[in-house]
Amino acid sequence: MKKVIAGLLLVLLCVACKSSKHDEGYIPAAPDYADTTMWYTVDDDASGTGADVFYVISTWETDWMHEGLVCHYADVWNPEHRAHMAIEMRGVADYMAPGNRFFSPYYRHTAIDTWCSQDEELIHRRTRLSMKDVIDAFDYFIAHRDNSRPLVIAGFSQGGMAMIELLKHMSDDTFSDLAVAYIMGYKITPQDTLSSHVRPARGADDVHVAVCYNTVKDVKYLIPVISASCAGINPVNWHTDASPAILSDTISVTLDTITHLCVVEGYDGNEYKPYRDFINQGDIHGCEPWLYKDCIRQNMLNRVQRLKEQ
Repeated sequence: MKKVIAGLLLVLLCVACKSSKHDEGYIPAAPDYADTTMWYTVDDDASGTGADVFYVISTWETDWMHEGLVCHYADVWNPEHRAHMAIEMRGVADYMAPGNRFFSPYYRHTAIDTWCSQDEELIHRRTRLSMKDVIDAFDYFIAHRDNSRPLVIAGFSQGGMAMIELLKHMSDDTFSDLAVAYIMGYKITPQDTLSSHVRPARGADDVHVAVCYNTVKDVKYLIPVISASCAGINPVNWHTDASPAILSDTISVTLDTITHLCVVEGYDGNEYKPYRDFINQGDIHGCEPWLYKDCIRQNMLNRVQRLKEQ
């Protein structure tokens, strides 16, 4: 009987291993961050007085097939995938790069299908590879930058998750150079705030802080895996209370102090189409790096200047 049980356990173990490997699917080759083609960079700091900006893009790919195996990740060596990622890199660089040095790594971000599952465990498991790429890129960037310069880090959606990971990962010396981390369209959890480096912003010019915001038409459109945050700030007036702010003369932005979501009126966000009953359903997730870009640009300048004055 013991032999039979042992045999059954061995069979179950083999099945579990095969199932795990099948779920893993095809893993694209890792990026080499010593290769300049793994970076989108803009140097617009002629005076040498600006900041270094490290930006992490969101999610651009869906699951795809390679030689009969599903792949849950972007391929940084695939020209089509790189072209997709570069769209966001260019768009954000347009307002974050002027006067600064802008760096954005191509990385094996986790495809949208995993996020659409809204399964926290699955998302966490699959994004570990993506987050390792970002951390590897950041470590290379830190090792080769001039650490006398102020540092700004920013990311949207999956890139916002990366900001949390980077804050926890960075050394105290690097953190001392950090003016601000922008977590656009992602959440800060109570567990995250146990890290001494995850400090939610409280105003317009505090430094060594994380600016976190998520935009909706109504708080009922909160997305747990993205926007269930324990902190938030209004990126127009930089208040953490419910004081409304007016953007572009016609858009009202008010922070809900219970959910920490930014509730907008006078803006429908119709340019961001609903996707698989997941995002842009009443949230306006797609707008996060773009709607407030003028506010973010000025706020970067303010926080960098305040860091220099310390």
